[in-house]
Amino acid sequence: MTLFDLTGRTALVTGGNGGIGLGMAKGLAAAGANVMVSGRNEAKNAAAVAALGPRAASVAADVTVAAEVEAMVRATLDRFGGLDILVINAGTNIRKPAHEATFEEWHAVIAANLDSAFLTARAAYPALKASGRGKVITTGSMTTLFGAAFAPAYSASKGGIVQFTRSIAAAWAADNIQCNAILPGWIDTDLTRQARKDVPGLNERVLARTPAGRWGTGDDFAGIAVFLASSASDFVTGAAIPVDGGYSSTI
Repeated sequence: MTLFDLTGRTALVTGGNGGIGLGMAKGLAAAGANVMVSGRNEAKNAAAVAALGPRAASVAADVTVAAEVEAMVRATLDRFGGLDILVINAGTNIRKPAHEATFEEWHAVIAANLDSAFLTARAAYPALKASGRGKVITTGSMTTLFGAAFAPAYSASKGGIVQFTRSIAAAWAADNIQCNAILPGWIDTDLTRQARKDVPGLNERVLARTPAGRWGTGDDFAGIAVFLASSASDFVTGAAIPVDGGYSSTI
């Protein structure tokens, strides 16, 4: 369907070398987009590029450092000649309740998840505006809908991601840039595999509450990425869409 065709468009996916980010990158590449994958681990970047095919490339960047973010965007423009789709996905988590976390741990999560989103969006804006059909996809979390006792900084940062996304959606609508957030549920990634080791009974509780009856995978994000990156979503902006197998719809 031509509504979902991304041929000739270029996407930059931060944190795109694994998990949810790689799942979104795969969807974008399959729909015809050029894909620049960004991550700090160059070996993982190379593996992601190999999986994505000949229209993919990678750039190493620490998205909490403004100069590296600006270089990342320049590398994308130099490689592909433009930027139409920005996927802000890089992030981390430290699982400690608020009374046990240090200020340094709090700030590390806020910087990786929220400060990086501001830096990346700001750096990419001129190219997205020049595109005339820009799309921004941010990765929030289902914890924007309810608290997580073991992840206060993560929950706060992801709540901030949703509000930041709504803010740029309002600010950039006149430039024909649509900005939307996805809210992943319990997804099988490196981060959550460690969580299952750290939190007794987590796997069983997740399966019991999730109507779909399973953990999500990175590949579950390919379709939503294509929708939000394509002309099919041209009148969708400022939205926050759960991708959680129904977890957040149950009690």
